[in-house]
Amino acid sequence: MTTPFPFTAVVGQDDLRLALLLNAVSPAVGGVLVRGEKGTAKSTAVRALSALLPAVAVVPGCRFSCDPAAPDPSCPDGPHEAGTGTERPARMVELPVGASEDRLVGALDIERALAEGVKAFEPGLLADAHRGILYVDEVNLLHDHLVDLLLDAAAMGASYVEREGVSVRHAARFLLVGTMNPEEGELRPQLLDRFGLTVEVAASREPEQRVEVVRRRLAYDDDPAGFAARWADEEAAVRQRIVAARELLPQVRLGDGALRQIAATCAAFEVDGMRADIVMARTATALAAWAGRTDVLAEDVRQAALLALPHRRRRNPFDAPGLDEDKLDETLEQFSGDDGDGDDDPDPDGPGGGGGQPAPDGGPQDDGGSAARPEAGEDGQPQASGAGEQSAVRAAEPFRTRVLSVPGIGEGAAGRRSRARTEHGRTTGARRPQGALTKLHLAATVQAAAPHQRARGRSGPGLVIRRDDLRQAAREGREGNLVLFVVDASGSMAARQRMSAVKGAVLSLLLDAYQRRDKVGLVTFRGSAAEVALPPTSSVDAAAARLESLPTGGRTPLAAGLLKAHEVLRVERLRDPARRALLVVVTDGRATGGPEPVLLASRAAGLFAAEGVASVVVDCESGPVRLGLAGQLAGDLGGTAVTLDELRADSIAGLVKGIQGRRAA
Repeated sequence: MTTPFPFTAVVGQDDLRLALLLNAVSPAVGGVLVRGEKGTAKSTAVRALSALLPAVAVVPGCRFSCDPAAPDPSCPDGPHEAGTGTERPARMVELPVGASEDRLVGALDIERALAEGVKAFEPGLLADAHRGILYVDEVNLLHDHLVDLLLDAAAMGASYVEREGVSVRHAARFLLVGTMNPEEGELRPQLLDRFGLTVEVAASREPEQRVEVVRRRLAYDDDPAGFAARWADEEAAVRQRIVAARELLPQVRLGDGALRQIAATCAAFEVDGMRADIVMARTATALAAWAGRTDVLAEDVRQAALLALPHRRRRNPFDAPGLDEDKLDETLEQFSGDDGDGDDDPDPDGPGGGGGQPAPDGGPQDDGGSAARPEAGEDGQPQASGAGEQSAVRAAEPFRTRVLSVPGIGEGAAGRRSRARTEHGRTTGARRPQGALTKLHLAATVQAAAPHQRARGRSGPGLVIRRDDLRQAAREGREGNLVLFVVDASGSMAARQRMSAVKGAVLSLLLDAYQRRDKVGLVTFRGSAAEVALPPTSSVDAAAARLESLPTGGRTPLAAGLLKAHEVLRVERLRDPARRALLVVVTDGRATGGPEPVLLASRAAGLFAAEGVASVVVDCESGPVRLGLAGQLAGDLGGTAVTLDELRADSIAGLVKGIQGRRAA
């Protein structure tokens, strides 16, 4: 589409537009992470911003967009002489989720290097985005190693490529914008911290505003050029304001009072490290420049905190986003300075509008109301087993768990749990390339070419290599799995008040799955049937929410739970054949209800054993007399059994058992 939707025509989304504009004024802020549901103008606003950025002067013919006024002395296409250049619009480069490392940072042309003896480097997307915008849609689905490379380049302002004897360094300064839908999985806290600002967006619930969104979109689709022309004056005004703010930025004074407020705010909200302080300082300075001021005020510090701190407070995906604004105001008031930086009352709207308002989702969420639920109690309706249904109990504190993995080598999505053949990792062998050659295995290539040198007429030193000799390096890394939890919520689990510990253990395993980039699913069984509480998803916080509200009571239809899990895995195997499953059954092993419940459960478990599904039974049985039924279930599944105590990473029993298991393997 040649005519982008005008930035000033975007309805609402004040925080999103302000965060983008602040980065346009000062790219040193560090980019924006936009979190929210689909269809909330995230991509539209980013694409529209590129049209507002001033034109870029470049050295003619330079593939790395060097500035002719101050060319990069280490530019791979250089050296360039300072002088006049040509102008072009600022670029917006999109990084696809499935992009390779070579596509991102650039690649050496292996075939040309071997055939012609030249070290030819092909620039990647980081070079294309230099002095423009790099947009990553669904950044939470991007492979971790690509996110690391991306954020390192954004932080250093340069990209370094070291491979196959070639060392290339080129400038890579760009406005980084990532968008994500939290329901599809979270970013790790270490990666969240690398984004300067974050914004939560949601569709408006106001009918009039929704009507205006539809009206403008339809008008734009009917006549893009005409619609853009009607907003040309507003676009020009914002463009001029960006230029003016950039020119004013070096003159903005960040006084000691504002610095004290920034430091006090970061300390009050217990954010890790010093990056939050630095980002807040840069953001507050950009806010002052955007407002046309040369002094940073308390309102700038407040708005900067609302944009820079929420994502840095999250220690795990179960923490609610947002800031306590009352606490923020108290901190700013307590540390208000007397040098003109902090005497003004905090302005809830802030420059650009929308500042200080709660996140579109209503601000910080509660923990599902579980604190108000009774810990355990009868609902007055006894089940057939004699155990009444009990309301949900809160989970115990999570802990670091032992590593549970799927044996063998897979080829699934990148992660951190099980071994897999991947494009990244340690080299384990060589193979003929399938498609374009990416990772050359030099020794294997030489060995393949050596026997044919006489036939190829080689008469002097060197080696004659042809395309058929090239060998691709076979690498082994780690993959993410589908961890399917099958949780026993029957009366036998609740009768001994173990559900809190059980939920704590599952919550711990969910945290482990989050850190290892797994998908998760949740099947529960109680009473007379089983249900899929959560279909397989990358959102572990959704699984945690379902777990928190899980009631207990009734008989133990263990066979029904296993059969339901088997069906879930069958469907998921059709959708994603490469992702391997890890079945985690959390139960005391008792099976009641229906004819021959123990025999039926054993037969259902045999289905998983026959298909070779990796499985672990978390034995929840307690008390001085134990029946060992969970261990028998693990045997029927062809898996292993661990107790709740052995599940802990620091458990001596778990450590010994893990060592014995490795020796047996």
